[in-house]
Amino acid sequence: MPLGDIMRLDLEKIALDYIVPCLRDIGFCYLDNFLGEIIGDCVLECVKQMHYRGELQDGQLAGQRQGISKRHLRGDQIKWIAGTEEGCEAINFLLSLVDRLVMFCGNRLGKYYVKERSKAMVACYPGNGTGYVRHVDNPNGDGRCITCIYYLNKNWDSKLHGGILRIFPEGRSYVADVEPIFDRLLFFWSDRRNPHEVQPSYATR
Repeated sequence: MPLGDIMRLDLEKIALDYIVPCLRDIGFCYLDNFLGEIIGDCVLECVKQMHYRGELQDGQLAGQRQGISKRHLRGDQIKWIAGTEEGCEAINFLLSLVDRLVMFCGNRLGKYYVKERSKAMVACYPGNGTGYVRHVDNPNGDGRCITCIYYLNKNWDSKLHGGILRIFPEGRSYVADVEPIFDRLLFFWSDRRNPHEVQPSYATR
């Protein structure tokens, strides 16, 4: 069977049997070993090169005028990319797989049917206790539906390095701690159902 058909079957099965039920029932889910080490390393190298070249800028807070940065609230450095830029072929491949996963979810996500996505946000927390305080990605109904995060942190030890993503699912009595480990792909609703924070990181994340 051609590789494309195998990938289609696997992605469709993952979307229908895992992502859709998890989003509907608990509001988030993640997949480990998503790309594999070789392709994951290519994505990591692309991001490292952006970082080394100084292309990442301080992340801004929603609602801030004139792009005011508040590093004590949000300590990441970011760059928005389409994936079609020179040297970003691995990121483009990752985005194509994520697009297909979401496409296979189709009309099974309640009232939502995702038609498009934003550019990808490359983000780096430089360590030194930087994080991102509790927030909602889409607090004002701006159209964002699902947040997808792909992690690139090799040999990450949350007990030493911190940097856990903590989700506070609306109406639940628990929190969900997601370690930002290499080759993990996370999905969660972008609206007020999933307030979340990035806990202080003590290594480059």
